[in-house]
Amino acid sequence: MPTAGATKYSAGKPKKTVSQPERPILTVAIRPEKLFQVSYKGAQNRDDLPRPVGYNPNIAFSSELQTKGTDTDLIVKRSWDIALAPIKQVPMNLFIMWMSGNAISLFPIMMVVMMFFKPVKAIFSAQSTFKTIEGKYAPLQKLVYLLGNVVALGIALYKCNSMGLLPTEPSDWLSFEKPLERVEFLAGGNM
Repeated sequence: MPTAGATKYSAGKPKKTVSQPERPILTVAIRPEKLFQVSYKGAQNRDDLPRPVGYNPNIAFSSELQTKGTDTDLIVKRSWDIALAPIKQVPMNLFIMWMSGNAISLFPIMMVVMMFFKPVKAIFSAQSTFKTIEGKYAPLQKLVYLLGNVVALGIALYKCNSMGLLPTEPSDWLSFEKPLERVEFLAGGNM
């Protein structure tokens, strides 16, 4: 878009489009490398600066010694996290079971089924979970893991019982009872 005093370039020399007096254009050239220039002169020996907090030049630091101890600690901590996971879920599961109520409807039934199958699935897949548990506390951690799943299974069974889904009453077993035999026969009327 041509403006006053602008030049139009073609395949040769620039041609002026309008013959008005030219106005001077002010340009400021800033070189980006000069904006943030850092001088390293005089930084050779800076003993006058205070040491950073926590820095002690007399202590030798070896990252290999630090990581070996940390790795075993992390493995033991991770193993305990795996072992305690079912027990950590118990309070939330209790709250969910309380919120779902004792009525026999779709939502409480889904919650009970979930509460029942998650621990059963965890117990059957325990061998793959135990592959990641290592260390000297491994047998104790495995026992804690299994006990946590048994507790979760117990909560699911208690919820089934409170909803009336478990056959614990004598009336639930009436189909297996023999009918009562009459000891006496009474007939009324003429004989």
